[in-house]
Amino acid sequence: MERLEAKKVHGLTYYYYSKWEWADGRCRRVWQKYLGKLEDIASAVEGGPAPLYAEIFQWGLPLAMLKECRRAEVTEHVDNACAKRKQGLSTGEYLSIASLNRAISARSKRSIWEWFSQTVLLRHFPKASKEALTSQRFWDHMDRIDEVAAMSIWKSIFKGVVKRECIDLSSVSFDGTNYYSFIDTFNTRCTIAKRGKNKQGRCNLRQISYALFCSADGYMPLYYDVYEGNRNDAKQFPLVLKRFHAFLCELSNKDCPSPNTTLIFDKGNNSADNFALIDTLELDFVGSVKLDEHKELAQISNMDSRFANCPQDLLEGTKSFRVKKEVYGKERTLIVTFNQNLFESQWLTLQNDITSSLEKLSTIRQKLEDRANGNITGGRAPTKESIEKQCDAILSRQHLRRIIKTTITITSIALPRLDYDLDATELSNLSDTYLGKNIIITSRGTWDDGAIIQAYRSQYIIENVFKQSKDRNTGTWWPLHHWTDSKIQVHGLYCSIALLLRALAFRRAKHAGLSLSMRRFISELDKIREVISVYPTKRRQHLQRGQQSVLTKQSEIQSRLIDALGLKKEQEGVLG
Repeated sequence: MERLEAKKVHGLTYYYYSKWEWADGRCRRVWQKYLGKLEDIASAVEGGPAPLYAEIFQWGLPLAMLKECRRAEVTEHVDNACAKRKQGLSTGEYLSIASLNRAISARSKRSIWEWFSQTVLLRHFPKASKEALTSQRFWDHMDRIDEVAAMSIWKSIFKGVVKRECIDLSSVSFDGTNYYSFIDTFNTRCTIAKRGKNKQGRCNLRQISYALFCSADGYMPLYYDVYEGNRNDAKQFPLVLKRFHAFLCELSNKDCPSPNTTLIFDKGNNSADNFALIDTLELDFVGSVKLDEHKELAQISNMDSRFANCPQDLLEGTKSFRVKKEVYGKERTLIVTFNQNLFESQWLTLQNDITSSLEKLSTIRQKLEDRANGNITGGRAPTKESIEKQCDAILSRQHLRRIIKTTITITSIALPRLDYDLDATELSNLSDTYLGKNIIITSRGTWDDGAIIQAYRSQYIIENVFKQSKDRNTGTWWPLHHWTDSKIQVHGLYCSIALLLRALAFRRAKHAGLSLSMRRFISELDKIREVISVYPTKRRQHLQRGQQSVLTKQSEIQSRLIDALGLKKEQEGVLG
């Protein structure tokens, strides 16, 4: 039996909703709920009190990355390698938080609490606080991880991932990149950051090099290496390849890797010693060679009858033929390809380079004529050597020296004169031979040309991973505010883990039938937020205000992502 009861306390009437049952021959109250005064009941009927304020927390992306972090047991693997007393956050929890931050919204350690406090991760790391997540506390724990421990942690994490997720290792791409830094020139505590040819044009800054092996199965990073910024790619390739081969053996539990593994790399790693090492390791590969190293193939007309169209839909506009040739001390299969889209892109680029070069040469010639006519009298007089140097710089772009011919003569008044001409015959010959052409080298001679070409083009996957890591809005690498080798090595570890977490979640969405780019995938998840409405404190609720949470409205894609990734709105835990 349920009833409404009125009670008078200090002359005021309060109402309760209660339930009564018979027990031991007596009617006893089972429970009661406080309803308040009459005006409280009327207010509740009309919609209740308005919230005091609302707080908004990142929900979709943090929860998705956290689920992958827990599946990969990142915290456990780190704690096994770097055990500490059970007080506060463990080393594994610090590294997990750093990895999650890099996967979600990369921040410096100094501002990591500002980001962390605005995410639902607060529910899942109850020991985290503003004092615990200072940059000093973070590095107190990260200093426990040296270079050897970092690689051991990565291997143990990835072994579990391969076993659980059944990652396809049949196609593995390798490439290297570098990241510029603002480490001081005179900082002698850092030996990794060196000046070199920076891929973003910042050669004036010290840089850190990063090599990565990546599976075609969902942008999955397999193995990484952080090394000196001035080391040549071809010299680093054999060192990291040996370590990766040993790691493959550990994954397969055999004396050699699976025969289905094919290594894909670009021509920047080519050398006789590197190919000899690949042969020794018995690795199958798909790579490419420079056209100028095989001029007899490069100079074959693009209209040659040996070219045959590739039947695959993804290779429309591509034709190829194959030859056998001794390359780097062994007979190997070469696939000569012509791609119409590549031709058009290279042709337009060449036209722009020609136009720009002719304008610069015209400017130099005009200045020389003005000096010869007496219109320019000041400054140092040009010499034949100085003009040759300027022309070499102007014609430094690929193919320009073959197309634009320059002649420098000395006039009767001892001043140089510049003449130049565009060789139309050479331009026509170039467009019929070199442009649009690639030469692929492979040990997969039993594959058809289309399969080999598609394997080589899958190199775009690792290039996209590097683009993601360098993106200033959603990238994982920057900011880098570290200037010692040990800290940079740990930075490389948690940035690689961040790439792994993204790849695992992205792969899960892809297998669920969602066709999205990684950028769109990250963006859609990041838009899903949890809104916490905070209400006034009720009677006898002295310590905590009432809360009500709801997720922001989701689009169809966001709803499908939530289902595909198994995300659920948590009921436990307090935010705000």
